[in-house]
Amino acid sequence: MEIPADQLLLKRPITVKAVVTPLWKDEAQQQLQAQINQFDGQLQQLDTQVQQMIGELKKQTVQIIGAEGSTSDETQAQIQNIQMQANNRKSELLDQKNQVLQQLNQVQSLEMEQEVEQGQIDSFFYVKKGDHLIRRMQVEILLRDGVVEDIRGEL
Repeated sequence: MEIPADQLLLKRPITVKAVVTPLWKDEAQQQLQAQINQFDGQLQQLDTQVQQMIGELKKQTVQIIGAEGSTSDETQAQIQNIQMQANNRKSELLDQKNQVLQQLNQVQSLEMEQEVEQGQIDSFFYVKKGDHLIRRMQVEILLRDGVVEDIRGEL
């Protein structure tokens, strides 16, 4: 397909919005809850790994030093380092989990038939002399339960 000489092919972002329906709300809450459960699993796994690593270090120290319950300064430093790294990672995971909890709160407070932004997709379009570029760039798609309900703006 040949482009006429007086036209130009451009790319534009198109805002995708969704109408809040019982189905949309339910799916959004399920997705967010799944993310929360994933963070909880990662936090549990992290605790388990830390305990195993510390247990292994103490066991190695006992084998080297030979005295039960005593640990070297080097081992203590390693344990503290492990705990510090684990706490940093735990803090990151908790921050991310809190963000998802806030999103879940927001979803729960949305009213039916309200429009919410879902993201953006790209679209290509032709522009020619005399076109109003700003209006041609401002296009959005409205979805209701995944089905296109409306296309707004100048195509």
